Amino acid sequence: MFATMGALGLAPTAQAAARETPFRALSASDFHLTGRAAAKVVIVGGGIAGLTAAYELGKAGYDCTVLEARERTGGRNFTVRGGDTTTDLYGNAQTARFADGQYMNAGPARIPQWMVTLDYCRELGVPIEVFTNVNADAYLYNESAGMTKPERYRTAKADVYGHVSELLAKATDKGALDAELTAEDRERLVDFLKDWGELGDTLTYEGGERRGYTTVPAAAGTPGVPLGDVPTASAVFASGVGRYFSFEFGFDQAMLMFQPVGGMDQIPRALTRAIGARRIRTGAVVSKITDTGSGVTVTYTQGGRTRAVEADYCVAALPPNILAKVPHTLGSGVQGALEAITPSSAAKIGLEYRSRWWELDHRIYGGITETDQDVTHIWHPSYGFHGERGILIGYYNYGSNADSYAKLTPKGREERAVAAGVKIYGAKYRTELASSFSHHWRQTPHLEAAWHSTPGGPDAPRYQPLNEPTGRVHFAGDWLSYTDAWQHGAFTSARRAVTALHARVLAS
Repeated sequence: MFATMGALGLAPTAQAAARETPFRALSASDFHLTGRAAAKVVIVGGGIAGLTAAYELGKAGYDCTVLEARERTGGRNFTVRGGDTTTDLYGNAQTARFADGQYMNAGPARIPQWMVTLDYCRELGVPIEVFTNVNADAYLYNESAGMTKPERYRTAKADVYGHVSELLAKATDKGALDAELTAEDRERLVDFLKDWGELGDTLTYEGGERRGYTTVPAAAGTPGVPLGDVPTASAVFASGVGRYFSFEFGFDQAMLMFQPVGGMDQIPRALTRAIGARRIRTGAVVSKITDTGSGVTVTYTQGGRTRAVEADYCVAALPPNILAKVPHTLGSGVQGALEAITPSSAAKIGLEYRSRWWELDHRIYGGITETDQDVTHIWHPSYGFHGERGILIGYYNYGSNADSYAKLTPKGREERAVAAGVKIYGAKYRTELASSFSHHWRQTPHLEAAWHSTPGGPDAPRYQPLNEPTGRVHFAGDWLSYTDAWQHGAFTSARRAVTALHARVLAS
């Protein structure tokens, strides 16, 4: 039986591990191997990891109960729509006043195409659409470098690549790389640089159509007027715009990227439906986890009353900084591991506008404007093109910038964010504003983090008590993965916990 489990990828045999057997979804037929009844499992936390554990175990008939402290499932997967209300730990209460059909993804907002998240979208019937992560016509604006006006991404990129290509091509042509390259290599490198940097025959960068136009090409008689005033290499490097171009090379940031149609929370909504809402108890704040040896008892409060769930096993899927505050009988190893994982800050503000002036006046459709101001990133929506209204993400920042905004009132956050945006986009950034909603994860009750830092990586020895079951408690979360802050990490961590739990049940 154990060999069969190994072949199915349900037991950690050396042979199965060597093959890296892909995850196989559970099914009710698994229990026909033993004829045993399904075990009862209590899942602490209704974020993506907790919901995934309940969903996968439910496929095989496990009796699952999910306890979620907030009034909605999804954890940090939170889409804000008109009428949604929040109160942060500073006591700031907000109600979103967005128009129908408008929303902001306060947490995860984009999905790379290699992530298992898209597999769940397909399986759960969640339609997806393209999220524009990089846009040649979005802006770059580094105020501290002395920039007095924003520059198009395409223009800055052409100038950086052009000047770097010129310098390298001329160095190659003058023999600076003779010791490193053969004559044939040097010739091929120069040919590449001439194309990559749009260099002339003299290996000089003089600008070109990649920078953009002041008058775009049109009908006969309008060949287009290219942008002039090509800056020097020194000016380009001093502007600091080159710091942004490695972003799109990141494995987890490269286009194409996607988003669920209608908001990121379509994923937890679909999971909730698939699990069955009757199995999920919201507003249930866990106050104690007790491993009894033969089972697990989880005590919680709901509606002012103290209750308890008794189960055969538990999957603890709360954020580690929250789980560390819950009394338990799991030992000092678990507690020390939880406390070694530190929470991080991040925040967003949604600015709803009466018109989509960034499309009309700036011809920007989706994508991100980068700036060294404390708003850090400004996102243009990747949905609702040519609509009447739209929501910009007026800041997506983190660390000390996010913390400084969190200390302001919601109105103060709006004013500060708008003042930064006016420097880039002009007066309409203020005059067309209809409403705003800001969300700061470090100050969100029952979560208190945007993501987590796991020093040494999740496989470090100090986290062994979390990577393996402690008694009858298993752990899951994006913080136990190498893709922390991504739903992919939560999905894969939950699948790992589910596989280990199911193997125990079959072997018992």
